[in-house]
Amino acid sequence: MYTGRWMLLWLLVWMLVAPPSRAVRLVDLVSEEGVRTNPLVGYGLVVGLQGTGDQTRQTLFTGQSMVNMLRQFGVQLPDQAEPRLRNVAAVSVYAALPTYARSGQKLDVTVVSIGDARSLRGGSLLTTPLRGPDGRVYAQAQGSVYVGGVAAEGKSGTRVSINVATSGRIPEGAVIERAVFPNPDKMDQTRVVLNLRQTSYRQVRAVVRGINQVLGQGTAAAVDGRQILVQTPVAPDRRVAFMSVLEDIEVPVHEGPARVVFDPRTGTVVIGQRVQVRPVAVSHGSLVVSVTETPEVSQPGILSGGETRVVPRTGIGVSEQQGNVVALPGVVSLEEITRALNTLGVTPSEMMAILQAMKRAGALEAELEIL
Repeated sequence: MYTGRWMLLWLLVWMLVAPPSRAVRLVDLVSEEGVRTNPLVGYGLVVGLQGTGDQTRQTLFTGQSMVNMLRQFGVQLPDQAEPRLRNVAAVSVYAALPTYARSGQKLDVTVVSIGDARSLRGGSLLTTPLRGPDGRVYAQAQGSVYVGGVAAEGKSGTRVSINVATSGRIPEGAVIERAVFPNPDKMDQTRVVLNLRQTSYRQVRAVVRGINQVLGQGTAAAVDGRQILVQTPVAPDRRVAFMSVLEDIEVPVHEGPARVVFDPRTGTVVIGQRVQVRPVAVSHGSLVVSVTETPEVSQPGILSGGETRVVPRTGIGVSEQQGNVVALPGVVSLEEITRALNTLGVTPSEMMAILQAMKRAGALEAELEIL
């Protein structure tokens, strides 16, 4: 009896001291099991490029693909023909087919060069079948390729590029030919299975409580820290109405584990709100190694019979910048962490190394994730 009272008292105290949570719609927290996007991929040709296509002597499959396509239209070329085309590029085309999408609807398409083309800007994709993992054609793609990058090259070999010019998109560039539906034999018509996007027992408990408050006790039940079973009507029209109400239920969101995310390619560091630091002293300095090459001319004496040669002279220097020791007290807020790191005057790449060292020393209470 006393154990139950102490448990109830502990729950009441926890509810009073717990930080307030924001509420979001259930559709933003969970996904329905069996309802997903299906990857489609295809191989095609982009034509109409301004001399920035594949070098057909190096990428033979581009010329072979062009010859095969012309033969389908009745244009016969010699067997040993190797067309030199600078305005054609072989590309990989892919899209995502959602469940329940019907025939005739359109999909966005991504086009990526697989040869040595310099740019796809100004090109158009010829009709390309998109196949699923089972090898069946589910959509047909074609249209003008939108490229966000720019690349330019001079005759001397000097090249300037902004973003990526060898990949692009075709908004609504594919037409669905075959729809995809969940297997009815594997679905229970009396219930729906919801999966949280991230595992959290607290969040599962909050979702179950929110569903039962709106739709009645016993409607939802938790399976584990990620899965929830919800009882639904069997009739299709009632099921659709039920799911529409279910999607709009607002559920409080509980904060996940403390996490620091690194992206070494762009130098991005993202620190979560719940990250905490124990008292620690940090000293950071830069070790610079410089290597200089200064070629010198060795001139032989007159009538010595020697040859004039260029002699390399290499100079190596090592310098270490003085780093101050900064004491970081135990901090509990994101503002204090960023303020303390900014006092060191470090770059994002150096910040990654400092945070990793702090984690190894046991002073950083957070998960480190590298993209």
